[in-house]
Amino acid sequence: MNDHLMRSALFVPGNRPERFAKALTSGADVVIVDFEDAVQASDKALARDNLGAFLQATPTGRVWVRINMASHAQHEADLAFCASQSGVCGVMLPKAESAEQVARAATTGQPVLPIIESALGLQALAAISQVSGVDRLTYGGLDMSLDLGLIAGTAGAECMLDQVRFALLLHSRLAGLAPPLETVYARIDDPVGLEHFVLSSNNKGFAGMLCIHPRQVEVVHRALAPTLTQEDWARRVLASADQPGAFQLDGQMVDAPVIQRARNILKAANNA
Repeated sequence: MNDHLMRSALFVPGNRPERFAKALTSGADVVIVDFEDAVQASDKALARDNLGAFLQATPTGRVWVRINMASHAQHEADLAFCASQSGVCGVMLPKAESAEQVARAATTGQPVLPIIESALGLQALAAISQVSGVDRLTYGGLDMSLDLGLIAGTAGAECMLDQVRFALLLHSRLAGLAPPLETVYARIDDPVGLEHFVLSSNNKGFAGMLCIHPRQVEVVHRALAPTLTQEDWARRVLASADQPGAFQLDGQMVDAPVIQRARNILKAANNA
């Protein structure tokens, strides 16, 4: 399992090179330079040039790249760029719809994060998740809603997207991948809503999320950090874990799954 920390993955447009350095100092666990949705067709090659120049001038810079989808005219050039740049440490493949597409992205030699954004991608999820080189999974909530005919933002759409979340979680587990990443939260001026969104996602087994603005990063990290009460409980559980068999703590039965939950809490606290 690839379990390197990825609570926040922050997008920055490839046609805005003046934002690259700021993104890298935002505190995000991963910065993703976007060659896809954020960049108009006439600027696709320029986005590669921008990032290449930045990485040459910033030898310690490390970024992921969201390349263009497999059917896009710039796809192969994006792959060649990612394979040639030591500062690129991962590839995000949008609108992933087959294991073959993901395997092609993995020929860059970089870990791949497929973005599931359509019914076809969801149908192929079992095969996609098993491709060698896949780091973890995520999905595009808006594109998936559009493809499935959902009314984005409604309770009904969220109910359907929960089925997508379950599929991602299930196949991540079956493939031995790290927990998946939640889709973006589109409102950058709503920290309270973002915090609730992150907490709900975390309760569903997701370990992090995609971010579209630097100010979202701190909110995400804070929401994912265990509370002091949770940390105290976890320490007391582990302090008593050498007892044979199950035992009681604060009126709760503690057995092996509860002990592992305590370990997970302290691991998350150490990463906060």
